[in-house]
Amino acid sequence: MEPPAPEQQQQRPRSHTVTTTSSSFTASFSAGSGALAYDREFLRTPPGLLMLAEIVLGLLVWTLIAGTEYFLYPAFGWVMFVAVFYWVLTVFFLIIYMTMTYTRIPQVPWTTVGLCFNGSAFVLYLIAAIVDASLVTKELDSHNYNSWAASSFFAFMVTFCYAGNAYFSFISWQSRILQ
Repeated sequence: MEPPAPEQQQQRPRSHTVTTTSSSFTASFSAGSGALAYDREFLRTPPGLLMLAEIVLGLLVWTLIAGTEYFLYPAFGWVMFVAVFYWVLTVFFLIIYMTMTYTRIPQVPWTTVGLCFNGSAFVLYLIAAIVDASLVTKELDSHNYNSWAASSFFAFMVTFCYAGNAYFSFISWQSRILQ
């Protein structure tokens, strides 16, 4: 049997219906620009420079300790916790400030968050730096002495950076409260 001729084939009209829905969240989220903004000037401000210093010096603190047998001394565990915890959070905040994500989330009181973050980082890093410095003795473990001494120095440097950022956060928070 032969197939029917084209004029004999029954052609149905094709109907395509596409229904799209969007929630109010996605509609309001996509209402902004699709790409993240980039604030080039942030790294030129004192808080931006301090944040970069915190990241570099904080990385030195925990890598100098991590390269030793710090796990034999429980107090170094505290120093490592503080150093790694605040290093990760500082990188997170740097990304938030560089991409200006804080402008997309106005519900968060960013000046208060920054003040609490930098204030707590200053206090806990100060304690960690004192603990780190108090553990540095040649009698404890002579082949790790240089790494621990360097980490203690850099821990105090990071502490001063967080103190500076806490000061700038306080000034920003105070000016926001007075408005």
